[in-house]
Formats: sequence, C-alpha cells, structure tokens
Amino acid sequence: MSIEIKNTGVKKVVLAYSGGLDTSAIIPWLKENYDNCEIIAFCADVGQGEEELVGLTEKALASGASECHIVDLKEEFVKDYIYPTIASGAIYEGTYLLGTSMARPIIAKAQVEVARKVGADALCHGCTGKGNDQVRFEGCFAALAPDLKVIAPWREWTMQSREDLLAYLAERDIKTSASATKIYSRDANAFHISHEGGELEDPWNEPSKGVWTLTADPEDAPNKPEYVSLEVEHGRITKVNGEALTPYAALMTLNAIAAPHGVGRIDITENRLVGMKSRGCYETPGGTVMFAALRAIEELVLDKTSRNWREQVAAQMAHLVYDGRWFTPLCKSLLAASESLAESVNGEVVVKLYKGQATAVKKRSPNSLYSEAFATFGEDQVYDQKHAEGFIRLYSLASRIRALNANDVKGK
Repeated sequence: MSIEIKNTGVKKVVLAYSGGLDTSAIIPWLKENYDNCEIIAFCADVGQGEEELVGLTEKALASGASECHIVDLKEEFVKDYIYPTIASGAIYEGTYLLGTSMARPIIAKAQVEVARKVGADALCHGCTGKGNDQVRFEGCFAALAPDLKVIAPWREWTMQSREDLLAYLAERDIKTSASATKIYSRDANAFHISHEGGELEDPWNEPSKGVWTLTADPEDAPNKPEYVSLEVEHGRITKVNGEALTPYAALMTLNAIAAPHGVGRIDITENRLVGMKSRGCYETPGGTVMFAALRAIEELVLDKTSRNWREQVAAQMAHLVYDGRWFTPLCKSLLAASESLAESVNGEVVVKLYKGQATAVKKRSPNSLYSEAFATFGEDQVYDQKHAEGFIRLYSLASRIRALNANDVKGK
C-alpha cells in the first residue's frame, strides 16, 4: 500500500497531528518510507475541545512518534486571526464565515516554530490532494520556512480511501477510534465546526439531524427569544452582557448562548481553490452573533463611501483567507485598511436570538452619523428640502447632457 522512498536525506519531520485516521497512518508510513526518520507530532489547540486532546500524546508515541507537542493557541487564534477577519467583514461566497480557513495560518506558523525548536528538516501535513488545506498550509510554509522540505503523504502513497487506511493500521496493530461507519469528515475549532462527506456528498440530500453537533435544530429551539448585549471597541467585541471578557472567553460565552437557539447553521456548495465544488455544513453560533453586532455598528458610523470601501476590502479579504494567503503583503495591506475603518466602530448592540436567527435589534454609538433630527419624517428645523433640487440637478447633469445630445442628433 505504500511506495518506496529511500535515501531522502530527511532526518526529522514535524507532523501536524490530530490523532485522527489520516495522521495516525502517516506516522508509521513516514518511518517506513523516509529512512526511519524521527517523527515529532505537533498538535495545535485552537479550541477544538478538550476531548480531542485527551490521550493524544500517548497515542502519538504509540504510533511511532518520538515526541508530541501540544501548543495552546486559543487566545491568540481569536485575538489575532478571528477578530481581524470578522472586523474586515470577510465572508466567502456570501455565506461562509471562514472558520476552517482562519485557523490554518496560525497552525502552520506554530508548526514551523516547533520545527525550528527541535531542529527538524521537514514538515508534514495530512491534507488530501483534492482540498484547500494543502494550499493553505504549504502557502504558509513557503512564506515562513522555504528551506524546509514539505511532505504530503496523500500525494505520494498509494492508499486511496478510508478503508485503505484502516487496513494499513490494522496490519501494523495500531489502534484508532476511526471506523468505516464514521462517515462524516469534521473539523472543529473555537469559532466553528465543519461537516463534509457521507450523505452531504449528494446536494439533493437534506442534512439529517445526525450531521449537526454544536447547535440545536432551529425547529426545536426555545419558543421565547433571548437577547444578548455586546459592547464593541474598534471593531472588537469587548463585553458580553456587561461583562468584560478576553476575545476567546467572549467567543466561548457567545457560543454557549447562541447554540441552543440554533444560530449559525449554513449548508453551502462552495468553490474550492483547486477548482472543484464541495458541499459542506458549518456551525458558527458565537461568530454569527459577533458578525451581526459589528455590521450593526458599522451601519451607524460608516458613511456611504467608507462602507463601500469596507465591502471591497471584505470581498478581497474573504478570498485571501480562503485561499491561504495570510502571510503576504496583500493581507497586511487589507488588514491595515480594515483597522483604519474600525477606529470608529465603537458602541453597543443588542442581538435577538430566535429560531436560528441572530438579529441586531438595538444599536448605538458615540460615533453615530445617524441623526433623528435630519432623518425624521416629521417637521424639522435643520433640513431645507428645497436644497435637494440643486443637488439633484447637478447629480444628474451628465444624464441630462447625454439626453440633450441625443435629441440634437435626432433633430438633424
């Protein structure tokens, strides 16, 4: 099931390790095919859940790794990757809040740091040759450690399926919790959980209740809405229901509040970077509430041209994050633009949670450009409606001249 790769010169490899089926098979495969090189397992704790980390070190060592480094990245992930991305307004193809995509650059960066620490000469990941993640990881590796060799087993070995991997591990008496009946491919972090595979591979199938794991079915959610208050400073959530919280704590709190109301579910068929379409279901409860809150404050404080620019930045940022270009000059430029716009995004929002929806129902900001005195339909003392006539005449001047020219042509 594996191909012979001898005399590679690789002595020490840092593997992005999750303990799942793919990476459990990769450890013995590397030892067999890369001159019995030393394998260092690396796991990034980005909030996927304590249950995912229990026994991980023991499992990695039992599979053949010499060490296992579990690095806590939760707070940094939310503060330096999630918050800047949602402040930019980035949303991929109108729906996806980029939960998986945002996690890849911080994981790749930490993997490189471990490689430098242990003196490794290669990096390895378990991404398939069909997906986006291979591009995201290797794009980061290229920017941060172009001198290190990259090993991608799914592009090298002859195994093609889950069944092949299970048989490979069974032959070597390596235990795994995976089985042929676990049909969904899932990826979780503090921001969201994604679901692919199984019944979802047919877009004519409605997701069954077994797909969703984080949020309640909106049909089964409480019949009474819940209101949550968020305070925003410079495009960042700083308080939830009046309590000052770190970025990670704020996200965890909102996840716990919003999930029972079925908030944050999406079912999309997206365009992968490699050219094919894929169907996935995503659950992002707390992130959906944050997104609604920031957009509500922006409605108050950004003028028309600034908001238009923010939307352009958001569109560019969404593709950049999705395509794995975080460590690039373009990302630095887009984040700088977003940060500039976010300077005035301060205020308080009340979001209503009900049957899968997160709706901003109250909003206020010290920087608000909304003026009831100007906008009222009642009598006011600040706006002379006669002034609009000259404005409209100048605003439509080009159209007027074009029409006059056309009439002149017809009259000749």
